[in-house]
Amino acid sequence: MQYVGLNNKLSMPLLGLGTYGLRGKECEKVLNLAFELGYRLVDSAQMYENEKQIGFSIDTALKAGIKREELFITTKLSHSMSYEQTLKSIEDSLNKLGLEYVDLLLIHSPYSQALQMYKAMEEFYKQGRN
Repeated sequence: MQYVGLNNKLSMPLLGLGTYGLRGKECEKVLNLAFELGYRLVDSAQMYENEKQIGFSIDTALKAGIKREELFITTKLSHSMSYEQTLKSIEDSLNKLGLEYVDLLLIHSPYSQALQMYKAMEEFYKQGRN
């Protein structure tokens, strides 16, 4: 797998699996196969409504011996939110994914409250949680 270095010293795989449109058991089946085939980057989003299934597959991969540090998990915040709402929204995603942190957290679209959302994202980053 080839990687690209990011400004925060993380390495991101150049090839990843987008999960838009994957739901339920199909999502889990596709992700489990992707992990077996060597995929380590997973791109998700709150609006895809599949973070919980992705979390199940991540847990399966970890139990199969893949180390968390080998995975690069991305998710995106949906909807324009206040600072406080964003903090809760990030916690919700982490809980659904079953993770302490994500490797990349994005704002899905240029929402009107993007600056407040970004400030909340910075807080999680400073805590080492994304």
